[in-house]
Amino acid sequence: MRFLIIFIFLITNVVAEELPGIKNIVIHKAPKTYDNVIFLDKKDQKININEYRGNLLVLNFWATWCEPCKEEMPSLDKLQANPELDKIKIFAINIGKENSDKVNKFFKDFNIKNFEPYFDPPTTLAKIFSLRGVPTSILINKEGQEFARIIGSIDFEDKNFVSWIKKYN
Repeated sequence: MRFLIIFIFLITNVVAEELPGIKNIVIHKAPKTYDNVIFLDKKDQKININEYRGNLLVLNFWATWCEPCKEEMPSLDKLQANPELDKIKIFAINIGKENSDKVNKFFKDFNIKNFEPYFDPPTTLAKIFSLRGVPTSILINKEGQEFARIIGSIDFEDKNFVSWIKKYN
C-alpha cells in the first residue's frame, strides 16, 4: 500500500511539473505537423504560418458571439504584450463567418490592441485542426509543429501558464 501511495505521489509531481495547472490544456507526446495552414488578414491577404517559423505561435480560434472568448480575449491581448515572451505571435482567427465591422467592434469593445483579427471564412482550419468548439488555442512551436492545445478558455496571464509557455519562447 505504501508503494502505491509513493508511486501516485511521484506520478502526480511529475505531471504537475510539466502541466501549468490548467485543466483544459492538452500537451502532445509527439508534436503534430500540418501542411498549408493558411488564413486571411483584414485585407484578405493570405497568411501562412510557415512564414513565422522560429516563433512561438498561438492560433486562437474564436467568434464574437462566444462568451468564453469574450472572457479570455483581454488576457490573450496581454500575453502578446508580455516582454518576457518576445518570440510569441498570436493569431486570433475568427471562425464565426462574421464580417470585419462586427469583428472590429469586438476588438474595440474589449480594448484588444496588441494583435489583429484574422479570418478563416470557409472554416477549413476548423476541419484541419479537428476543433470541437471555441475558443480553442493551438500552440505551435518554433519548428512549426503543434505541441499543445487549449480547449476552452483560460486566463493567459496566469503565472503558471506564463512560466510554462516561456520554455517554448
